[in-house]
Amino acid sequence: MLDQPKPVYQRLRDVIANAILDGAYRDGDMLPSVRSLAAEEGANPLTVAKAYQTFQDEGLVTVRRGVGMFVAEGATERLRDLMREDFLTNIWPPVAEQMRRIGLDARALLDMTEA
Repeated sequence: MLDQPKPVYQRLRDVIANAILDGAYRDGDMLPSVRSLAAEEGANPLTVAKAYQTFQDEGLVTVRRGVGMFVAEGATERLRDLMREDFLTNIWPPVAEQMRRIGLDARALLDMTEA
């Protein structure tokens, strides 16, 4: 089965999530405005708004009317947990199967990445 490319709003969501996990935005920090992020990423503002809405729906960002969007308290750890679960459920199984198929040992792989 071929991987289908992610919709733009999901790719934008990944950009924002990675920025939060990398510490560019910490719990309580203000996120860029929809227009600002749209300009920065070359995206439609409605698409950015949809990406932000997914975070709001999950309680990872809060909106202060007239002020902006902020990373919710505890969002970094919740986001890390969600992404860990997604990795273990959706990404790791096919990777592990491919490693088994080609005879690649996990320890050898770790040794290669630490070199």
